[in-house]
Amino acid sequence: MAALCEFIGPFLFGTAVAHTIGNNIVDISAFDTKVLDLPVFIIIAMLVGAISWNLITWFFGIPSSSSHALVGGMVGTVWIAYGPDKILWKGLLYVVASLILSPLLGLLFGTLFLKATLRLFRNATPKANFFFNRMQILSSIALALSHGANDAQKSMGLITLSLVILGVSPTFHIPFWVIFSCATAIALGTASGGWRIIKTLGSKIYRLRPVHAFCAQTASATVILGAALLGGPVSTTHVVSSSIMGVGAGQRISAVRWGVAKNIIVAWFITIPASGVISGLTFLLFRAIHPRF
Repeated sequence: MAALCEFIGPFLFGTAVAHTIGNNIVDISAFDTKVLDLPVFIIIAMLVGAISWNLITWFFGIPSSSSHALVGGMVGTVWIAYGPDKILWKGLLYVVASLILSPLLGLLFGTLFLKATLRLFRNATPKANFFFNRMQILSSIALALSHGANDAQKSMGLITLSLVILGVSPTFHIPFWVIFSCATAIALGTASGGWRIIKTLGSKIYRLRPVHAFCAQTASATVILGAALLGGPVSTTHVVSSSIMGVGAGQRISAVRWGVAKNIIVAWFITIPASGVISGLTFLLFRAIHPRF
């Protein structure tokens, strides 16, 4: 169900996030197409930085941000290849602000949604657990749709950026096949598992019951979908993690496993520089092997 909704999401809510990723972080005109291999190696280095960091955090079961990693990979490679002048700092600050603000909103909305729900159902019987267990189907659908809408667009933005850099597309226009392929990829990725991170989110931050899970999913979907419509490339991982923290804190602050939360927060701050360093080192390796550039 989640994988199917992840596939549908990218077709429903526009491509504002993709345009932010493709147009507002690095200066497209900086890429030297006279040396044909150079843009290709730059794009590969970007992806190596992002994917490597995602795999490292997945191995340790740390819910890290693919969005942060992709941005870090782009910035690190372009910085090494062309210098800091070719980074669009205003656009980058907007992206970073979105990535920082969204977890705070997730924390706030998670707390508010839980308190409002508990107040509305304050006289409910234990049968309310059955109700919220079923309501999680709807909240899970909303979360998966919003995740597909926001996260798949980041790959769309990078692929379309690559098409422009390589001269395949004269303007930044996202073809249908790019949308379809990114939707398919995120659906297949969801269907393949990711159990280490699922376990961390589902059981290690806070002991979730149906009402808590429903509130966390609803709060996360609200923040992520709002960001997708506004073109903010937020981290779904961070929003969901912070929503769970907010729900737990709304119930009882001491019940949240803040040690696990600390590891997640540390990953939030180091993802962009870490993926940037990996991508920059990857490009330096390419440069050493391929001295023409």
